Amino acid sequence: MKRITIMIADDDVEIADLVELHLVKQGYNCIKARDGREAVDALLKHPVELAILDIMMPKLDGYEATRQIRDKHRMPIIFLSAKSSDLDKITGLIQGADDYMTKPFNPMELVARVNAQLRRSLQFNRPAGEDKQTIEAGGLVIRLEERTVLAAGHPVSLTPKEFDILHLLAGHPKKVFSTEHIFRHVWGETYYAGNNTVMVHIRTLRKKLGDDLNKNKRIKTVWGVGYSFDG
Repeated sequence: MKRITIMIADDDVEIADLVELHLVKQGYNCIKARDGREAVDALLKHPVELAILDIMMPKLDGYEATRQIRDKHRMPIIFLSAKSSDLDKITGLIQGADDYMTKPFNPMELVARVNAQLRRSLQFNRPAGEDKQTIEAGGLVIRLEERTVLAAGHPVSLTPKEFDILHLLAGHPKKVFSTEHIFRHVWGETYYAGNNTVMVHIRTLRKKLGDDLNKNKRIKTVWGVGYSFDG
């Protein structure tokens, strides 16, 4: 079973390590960032289900980091900050955070809030197409149980990996997935720099769908980031 990954962004190394320690004990995988810029960049490389952000960080503060994250991601965000006034909390929630805890904090309370946010996110915020047995988008009919695809009514023969890539992208229309995210999701292995496996499969998938002859491609390349499905 895939482990849930949580990002911890805080320039206080001791606090970040303490939070990581308690989350790892609960079975979560953690990645850490030392400033807001590093936190935003990390999401291009790692699939993350929840983010814990400090507000007063260098390069980008938590507010600006949240605004940039919210442009592309819907995962829950918890602010963990020394700013403790009611106005600070209200501002944090207005900026896009789902919860707000003040320092000093009880690590077990933070873990409880993480669990609650993840339950809510997984239950109510599932991406479009995740629970459907059939996805219809961009002139395609994707039947998940039969693992078949129709394009303009005609069957398209896909390899298992090509189908899994299409399912991931078409099930999350408009969402941009990095090459690493696609590789880890479909192949279930660690991605390494220079691996062009995803690019080759995307090229073949486009050809089979007729996208290579179509100016309005279903599978879009977002240069420097990854791929998305325009349904």
